[in-house]
Amino acid sequence: MIRVRAIGCTARAALEASGGAARVLAPLSASVYLAAGDALVWLGPAEAVLHPRAILTDAPVRAAQDRLALDWTGARCWAPEPTPPAARATLATGCRALLAALPSLGPVAGLGALLAGAAPGFPLERAAPRARALARACAADDAEGAVDAATALLGLGPGLTPSGDDYVGGAFFARTLVAGADARARWARAAAAVRERARSRTHPISAALLGDLLDGRGWAPLHDLARALARGAPPATALAAAQGLVRLGHSSGWDLLAGLLGGISGIPAPAPSRVPLVV
Repeated sequence: MIRVRAIGCTARAALEASGGAARVLAPLSASVYLAAGDALVWLGPAEAVLHPRAILTDAPVRAAQDRLALDWTGARCWAPEPTPPAARATLATGCRALLAALPSLGPVAGLGALLAGAAPGFPLERAAPRARALARACAADDAEGAVDAATALLGLGPGLTPSGDDYVGGAFFARTLVAGADARARWARAAAAVRERARSRTHPISAALLGDLLDGRGWAPLHDLARALARGAPPATALAAAQGLVRLGHSSGWDLLAGLLGGISGIPAPAPSRVPLVV
């Protein structure tokens, strides 16, 4: 029996439905993806970043068996705090300030290269025009165009969560922040279309995590950054959240950041290209 220290709201609902039983799907070096009933969840160390699907424990994280039993009694349950309504101008101002501080975030990775005015490295060379197309569609409030641009990015890149998926997720997460009342239905239909197309174009694990982003739910530092931008918080506050975000995965955090800024302000990249590039 694995004792749980903290648990995301989605993971808790899944474990309640499964009676605490979970099946191992994909063991990684520091975490394990699990299926609790039909729901994807993941088990990680107590210091890992929170997510609605996260299950964090003080116990060693390993998958010595095909099935695990988890006890979440007394565990802290985490759910993203709502992001307050914000004027698009406020969000855009925060994005520009964050972009100006980009070098302080360290070497860019994945599609984060676009924010530095650099070309993504192999195997993402083809992604740049597609990512820019999605950013343009978001800037134009063109939900239908965003679906086509997003579809071209799905599954693009290595790993369980390809860079293209993370960028798309960041962009559509952004639209949940900025779409006005008259546009929300259009963007909800667009998100549903992307969700459906992702089922056949990317890994099931990535499709599930992308689905969360399409619904406006994701990693804790992504929500922290969104709230900082929405509130017009001091640049240092947004920068601290961005620093937490870009530490996710090999490039996932950078891909999410690039998608978020593209989805809010249509920012794919200004010059220069002097920021060190990691791929």
